[in-house]
Amino acid sequence: MRVLLVEDDEPIAQSLRRGLVRYGFEVEWVTTGATALAYPGAYDVVLLDLGLPDTDGLDVCKALRHRGDVPIIVISARSDETDRVVGLELGADDYVSKPFGVREVIARIRAVMRRTHAAGATASGGPDRYGPRLTVDRRAARVRLDGEEVGLAPKEYDLLAFLTQEPGALMSREQIMEAVWDANWFGPTKTLDVHVAVLRRKFAGALTIEAVRGVGFRLVVNEGVSEGVSHGLSDGGAS
Repeated sequence: MRVLLVEDDEPIAQSLRRGLVRYGFEVEWVTTGATALAYPGAYDVVLLDLGLPDTDGLDVCKALRHRGDVPIIVISARSDETDRVVGLELGADDYVSKPFGVREVIARIRAVMRRTHAAGATASGGPDRYGPRLTVDRRAARVRLDGEEVGLAPKEYDLLAFLTQEPGALMSREQIMEAVWDANWFGPTKTLDVHVAVLRRKFAGALTIEAVRGVGFRLVVNEGVSEGVSHGLSDGGAS
């Protein structure tokens, strides 16, 4: 996921960039509003400081929103409620007050991206298709395999929905636990292995969840159609 970080405070920017890169994000860092507005590359989300040296970050937020739907998360030392309200009214999707932790910012990014993805699915009027056999309807939180609905426990669905956001991408255990369970999760990740095993069983033949030792998991969509694969319609498995 590509992040455009607009922050003039070098220690904060460097620390945040290192943290995001460690969790698999690609980060482009700029220090002024003018540079942000002139940035030619593609990005999936903007982290925007309000206290920029050349212009008010709120004006940058307004200009970016006029250009398109890219998610914008304001990061600022301004904790006044008025600034929060104005930022959101100008088009920001979320607001994080300094000081903040990298894990909190990542959790906010994931939440905003999930909402954006769900809104896109609603606008398109239909479920997302993964190969010839699997569909995920994020608007209704329903999954179908070969046209039949698959019963999933809540966390099984959340895990599948997260992994299918970026098929083929390697997701670390930390990324998955923060996105699917809790941003402040510090316990063992054995529950993740249990849920992955359940999804593998229920969607055998339609998708593959590859384990990368010491890192995490990668979901791969199987493009071929195989006959006689069990649909796994029971609600069994951990939640």
